[in-house]
Amino acid sequence: MKTSARSLCIAIVAAFLCLAGLVCAAAPNVIIVLTDDQGYGDFSCHGNPIVRTPHIDRLHAESVRLTDFHVMPMCTPTRGQLLTGRDCLANGAMNVSSGRTFLRRELPTIADIFGAAGYRCGQFGKWHLGDNYPFRPQDRGFHEALFYPSSHIGSAPDFWNNHYLADTYQHNGRREKFTGYTTDVFFDEAMKWMKREAAAKKPFLCYIPLAAAHGPLFVPEKYRAMYENAAWPANMPAAQRANIAKFFGMIANIDDNMGRLEAFLRETGLRENTILVFMTDNGGTAGVPVFNAGMRGRKIDLYEGGHRVPCFVRWPAGGLRAAGDVAELTTVQDILPTLAEFAGVALPRGAKLDGLSLASLLRGKTERLPERSLVIQFSRMQDPVPKRGDAAVLRGRWRLVADKELYDLASDPAQATNVIEQNAEVAARLRADYAKWWDGVAPRLNEFSAVIVGSDAENPVQLSPADWEDAFLDQGSQIRAGLRRNGPWNVEVARAGEYRIELRRWAREAATPIAAGLERRPHAYGVFVAGVALPVAEARLRVGGFDERQKVSANDQAVVFTAKLPAGRTKLQTWFLDAEGKEIAGAYYVYVERR
Repeated sequence: MKTSARSLCIAIVAAFLCLAGLVCAAAPNVIIVLTDDQGYGDFSCHGNPIVRTPHIDRLHAESVRLTDFHVMPMCTPTRGQLLTGRDCLANGAMNVSSGRTFLRRELPTIADIFGAAGYRCGQFGKWHLGDNYPFRPQDRGFHEALFYPSSHIGSAPDFWNNHYLADTYQHNGRREKFTGYTTDVFFDEAMKWMKREAAAKKPFLCYIPLAAAHGPLFVPEKYRAMYENAAWPANMPAAQRANIAKFFGMIANIDDNMGRLEAFLRETGLRENTILVFMTDNGGTAGVPVFNAGMRGRKIDLYEGGHRVPCFVRWPAGGLRAAGDVAELTTVQDILPTLAEFAGVALPRGAKLDGLSLASLLRGKTERLPERSLVIQFSRMQDPVPKRGDAAVLRGRWRLVADKELYDLASDPAQATNVIEQNAEVAARLRADYAKWWDGVAPRLNEFSAVIVGSDAENPVQLSPADWEDAFLDQGSQIRAGLRRNGPWNVEVARAGEYRIELRRWAREAATPIAAGLERRPHAYGVFVAGVALPVAEARLRVGGFDERQKVSANDQAVVFTAKLPAGRTKLQTWFLDAEGKEIAGAYYVYVERR
């Protein structure tokens, strides 16, 4: 056969294989699945003796597995690092509440970057990087955005009485009710969207950060029943067994949905040229008493069990190395530059990333990464101002914890023996690396982002206590308990004008008087506890130069103020007071509308 004829034949065969979904030179699609509060040990492929994850186990068998992969020990910091490639103390999203969940506006996200290269970007599930404009997923590059606010379903700003079944979510800027269990819904909607984008011949980046297996531990009965009679440790209390059964049931449902995703990719011909990344957002939680893969620590801890998580990467058409374990020290900040290199997507000019591309490592072109130190540090819930030294420093086999403990994972993977006195030079090296890192992030640690009110992009705006500056109150259960806390919101008034500002104890959809309690209410998976009454007699609002009070009657569901506000940055704070003028708490819900 002549050379030209041979080339033509090869081209025809390649085109046929591409159409068949077997080989394709087109831009790869990207799917990132991020589960919540599922630790390294919560998989049967990692040795868990009770939970069964057959579909994830199959993905594990087909993937390059990063076995020394690290995130933050808490959800928001991990999510911000994933989407920007920047350390959380640098990107601003360092805490789960307290006004410290917002990604700095000047930082491009993975959706901004891939969108600029012609990708369609969709987000389905937990966002937790800002509930209001300009921090919502649709404000940060995602063309399709289906999410619920804050940390978990049932959080303070979530739609009242959401409970994982037939919930109301935010969908492209408006509230919409969906039928089904939360994990099923997010996978359903993600697959519908991917199918549409593929039909339009658009490459896509699909981000699926799930609500599960974060508490509250609500799950359909058939999944809970799978573990009701499991071989639990003999000394485990019955109540703990029941909770872990629900937690493992949530994981079983995740696993079934991973099986559905695999079937979808095969049926649509998308599997071969889709990069699939599967990971979790922090260390173990409910499942730790059963199995923690030999690690010390759990969520929010600086020990290995708080931040070492699974990361599986599969791309059949991408020329990756053979499926198996890769033990190099890696981090969630590496995901963005890796995917960008895989997809041939240019990073913004002058972009500064704290991660590095793992493309050569994943393709087997190198076995080692440049030696580096990684820092694990975030803002704590009850003590939100980050403190120097409250960190883990990782370098090779070494772990410096809280500036006073040193562990050699090569000989002590359980971190049982502090060897800092015997390895003073190693500790000094890690301390020097940390000091340089700290000096880079410290200047902006207490620089708060502001929610914009009065913009056409979102008007009215619902403010919740999850965004009070350095005050922790982000759970619906805390609202029901009437937790007596307060704090200011950082806001930016988009346009000068007259504003209607409505103060409430309960969310609008709860339709309950400010001073009244709520009765206990059963639901499909459990019960909402009763909400306590508060003796509110007066409300106060201060914003900019406005500072006024109003009396609150027994039947008032809201107190409404009208304020003329200038454009610009300010703080908004509220107070609920008793009959003697003593502070009870801030208004948990405030609705701000430009007239």
